[in-house]
Amino acid sequence: MFNMHVATIVIIAANVLVSIKGFNDLSFFDRYKFNISAINAGQKERTVTSGFLHVDLAHLFMNMFTLYFFADVVVRGFGAGKFIGIYFVSLIAGSLLALFFHKNEPQYSAVGASGAVTGILYAAILLQPDMQLGIMFIPIPVPAYVVGIGYLLYSIYGMKSRLGNIGHTAHFGGAIGGFAMTLLFMPDLIVTQTLMVGLLAIPIVILFAMQKMGKI
Repeated sequence: MFNMHVATIVIIAANVLVSIKGFNDLSFFDRYKFNISAINAGQKERTVTSGFLHVDLAHLFMNMFTLYFFADVVVRGFGAGKFIGIYFVSLIAGSLLALFFHKNEPQYSAVGASGAVTGILYAAILLQPDMQLGIMFIPIPVPAYVVGIGYLLYSIYGMKSRLGNIGHTAHFGGAIGGFAMTLLFMPDLIVTQTLMVGLLAIPIVILFAMQKMGKI
């Protein structure tokens, strides 16, 4: 299937099947979505199951389309097992950051694989920092690390301003998960790609500095 590794196919298939179930069964959707009060009441599985639910087909397609483009870089760099590990750690990291930032908002809810997919994106950027990305309305390719840093800075802005119906916190948490796991699996990158590691860490430092100062 378009030269995708079987691990990528399995993850996409799981997202599609669970999301379709959620589209057609509101009680299933409500039971397994991310929700602060339900998680605090003991339904910890929502931190994972919410990552396989989506609001609609457009939401599902965008996440799986992004995963399709970057998964192969990570599979080739680490193998299928570590790729799956990065995916799930990023998913959970996104949920945990959302829990941290929204702990006083019992009605806060979210769904989507965006955190996990963003983690794969950041792993791919660290593995191939010279990768060029084509972006809509921009006539020339943009270095992947510029997109990555810009996206995290935009996520900080989105978190601060509560911009749109988007889980900016989960996106950011997923990026942290992918960043951390990539360095754990390949610590040599800290030496061979010191500048890139430092640049990608800047938005993470900014986020927690702003949180510490009560600015977000």
